[in-house]
Amino acid sequence: MSQTPTEETMASRPLYGRLQPQPGSAHFIIADGEGGEAVAALFTAAPEIAALAHLIYIPGANGTDLTARMQALGAAVFRPAPSYGSARQRIQKVLADAHMGLQVYVAGTEGLIGQVRRDAIEAGLPHDALITEQRGSLARRVQCVHCKGTTENVTTDPFTCSHCGLNLFVRDHYSRRLAAFQGVCIDAEDPGEVPPALERFR
Repeated sequence: MSQTPTEETMASRPLYGRLQPQPGSAHFIIADGEGGEAVAALFTAAPEIAALAHLIYIPGANGTDLTARMQALGAAVFRPAPSYGSARQRIQKVLADAHMGLQVYVAGTEGLIGQVRRDAIEAGLPHDALITEQRGSLARRVQCVHCKGTTENVTTDPFTCSHCGLNLFVRDHYSRRLAAFQGVCIDAEDPGEVPPALERFR
């Protein structure tokens, strides 16, 4: 599977490249869903990094589960996790304890990449220090600007906020601090007048 194509949108939206092996004393790799295919390609291109790799893999919300394939890559440390929330404490610890020479790779959904980038920035890494590749679903992580709740894996626009129930229009504005796109009430002036939901972020 090739890298996930994205449309050019607002300047706030991050750009993604490809996982390319970098020289380093350690390699911290986080992936979800189809991002595992990018990780497999990385290990094929540079098999020597396996002995220095700490790999965390999360199955995709769309059902893609490459856990067995990731384990077979032979990373020095391999940790499967059911969700980002369950892996976050470990990710934060590795980032907080990072030494010079650590390379951080993230592959998979935009939601995963954004959350790892947010936690890396909080740990003191520059926002462009991560090597990233977007793969798989284009589903968005969206924060409701009204209740501040975040809904994962949004595929339609508009959609109903999972926290407050408002009908939200998904803006292309992206917040690095929140690792989410912004959702704004679409029927604030005319309650109940909501256009049909279209699947825009498959």
